[in-house]
Amino acid sequence: MEHKHMYRVLTESGEVLAEVSGKMRHLAIHREDYPAVGDWVVVSIRAEEQRATVHAVLPRQSKFSRKVAGQVNEEQIVATNVNTVFLVTALNQDFNVRRIERYLVLAWESGANPVIVLSKADLCEDPEALAAEVAAIAVGVPIHVISSAANRGLDQLAPYISRGQTVALLGSSGVGKSTLVNHIYGEDILETGDIRFGDDKGKHTTTHRELITLPGGGILIDTPGMRELQLWDASEGLSTSFQDVEDIAEKCFFQDCKHANEPKCAVRNALDEGTLGHERFQSYLKLQKELAYLARKEDKGLQAAEKAKWKKLHQAMKSQNNRL
Repeated sequence: MEHKHMYRVLTESGEVLAEVSGKMRHLAIHREDYPAVGDWVVVSIRAEEQRATVHAVLPRQSKFSRKVAGQVNEEQIVATNVNTVFLVTALNQDFNVRRIERYLVLAWESGANPVIVLSKADLCEDPEALAAEVAAIAVGVPIHVISSAANRGLDQLAPYISRGQTVALLGSSGVGKSTLVNHIYGEDILETGDIRFGDDKGKHTTTHRELITLPGGGILIDTPGMRELQLWDASEGLSTSFQDVEDIAEKCFFQDCKHANEPKCAVRNALDEGTLGHERFQSYLKLQKELAYLARKEDKGLQAAEKAKWKKLHQAMKSQNNRL
């Protein structure tokens, strides 16, 4: 578990409270240089104090990131070393296909396999109709309709959480992630909130990211509900999520077609014929513009970070020479 500048680390002898070493903190440039939930780390343990020092983060197999909320151009790592991402969306007034598209972009970019979990089916008159809407924008992605209250579909999730597998749960506040964790674990280990009258939303109960080891050997990473999900370095994820749009665009007569007034535009033809939905295409353009804007800001940020990196290295070398 990660909380501010302290980390709760699971070791062979149990959990210990840890902080990064001074050297690691000094050499760190980006947020990704620090530990995140799901990381394997090199630590030295002080057993008598139940404390530890983190010296290094081992290479990550996957990384789900988003831009931090607000105007700051900085990465926030949500979870690492995840095999499968459960994208949890409630089948009530919170249901939003465009938000699912955004989650899918980041999930594909992370290196983990996305699985869409449509929760609270007991609160929806026609779950299958909404599942079909999701299937239209998530080709090839497994979709499971569940209800924790009605004990529906929960057994379908078990194969993803076998021994040695790590699953992260992502979604908005109140979609039922904590309740789902309790069902998978087999007992109530996380606090849950009742549905709020008037808008079908549950109460926000998870306040930090937490790694949970399951009796069967799998691992769950529970995350707080995300009020804001801004993209972060997700060009490949965008192409994978919107492969249908990009396949059509490749058929345009001009390679640099802007899909506006150019002749023989395959995208405009698809929009006119109804084989490509207008909302789907507008969502693609919006996310594409968001990534382009982020890239421009990131370029300036990289230049500043590079200067900071060499300054730290120079200071470290100067300090080492003074000791010699």
